[in-house]
Amino acid sequence: MVLTGEMMAPVVRKAKAPVRVRPAAKPELPLGQILRGDCIEEMRKLPTGSIDMIFADPPYNLQLGGDLFRPEGGRVDAVDNDWDKFDTFAAYDRFTREWMTEAQRILKPDGSMWVIGSYHNIFRVGATLQDLGFWILNDIVWRKANPMPNFRGTRFTNAHETLIWASRDEKSKYTFNYRAMKTLNDELQMRSDWVIPICGGQERLKRGGTKAHPTQKPEALLYRILLACTNPGDVVLDPFFGTGTTGAVAKRLGREWIGCERDPIYCEVAEERIEAALPLDESGLKTMQSPKSQPRVAFGTLVETGYIQVGAVIMDKARKHRATVRADGSLLTGDHTGSIHKVGASLQNAPSCNGWTYWHIETKDGLKPLDSLRQTYLLATEP
Repeated sequence: MVLTGEMMAPVVRKAKAPVRVRPAAKPELPLGQILRGDCIEEMRKLPTGSIDMIFADPPYNLQLGGDLFRPEGGRVDAVDNDWDKFDTFAAYDRFTREWMTEAQRILKPDGSMWVIGSYHNIFRVGATLQDLGFWILNDIVWRKANPMPNFRGTRFTNAHETLIWASRDEKSKYTFNYRAMKTLNDELQMRSDWVIPICGGQERLKRGGTKAHPTQKPEALLYRILLACTNPGDVVLDPFFGTGTTGAVAKRLGREWIGCERDPIYCEVAEERIEAALPLDESGLKTMQSPKSQPRVAFGTLVETGYIQVGAVIMDKARKHRATVRADGSLLTGDHTGSIHKVGASLQNAPSCNGWTYWHIETKDGLKPLDSLRQTYLLATEP
């Protein structure tokens, strides 16, 4: 058989149009909502890697036996709620592992978690954290400025609770606003022992003349935690929401929040409280940046922009050394001349010196470090 040219021509088939696969939409987070139900079940509904920080105030499993009375005969309003009762330590450990497993799943890779407890449970909680692969960063002692006394006189007064701060794993690049914490603490490094009063006065929420929640945490405690470990817009989850301290503080600081709570009364109190919380304005939310993230500002910039005058006299905090500011931003004192860092180091016979914190200037409010002028300049020149 002879093949003609037409018969030998290749067969051309039309290519099928590529099938377009739409990426699956990311599930939306229930921001600003209280998820009413068991925290483990509710966390299972949240997407993996979606939460920046978790603050957990789980049941303490206090193992209280019988009523407790004051010396004059009055009954102590202690924690005897069903949600704090577990049949055995093993049951409590199972519960802890279950909620922590979900917490670890929903945290972002660089997320972190805070857990608070007392001597009744914090050691068991800490062991489970490490077993699951969380990486403990700090334990914080919340020392209560006004603790409840030990009415029986049989033990030391319980004057503190312990918080554990842990990243999701060892490699997490967690958030820590070091500079904001130092500023909050009058230019001293924030320590791991915090003296904060327990709830009282107007902050203590009540229903029908009694405490709305027996273990309500002070807002000052959550304020410090959120300021230290989150940034505006971050999502904070509280799996044991109670009366909503975390949500109220998150709203004030411009953070997003999600709560889990199964008690309808607590939910009602929390919603009313958060609705009434007033967020800080935008300027109030700006906190001190870490040196790594701050725009670089030369001391000479403050001189040329008039934030510090040529000829001004600056001094160390003890007023032992004084130096005159020159037009080019250098200092002059005796035989020493140079930058704020170089002159500060020479006067102390030190290899180096941070001139921003060593040198101070006299103001109507007393001595202020040069760094305060730098911060004022940064705020005024922000885009």
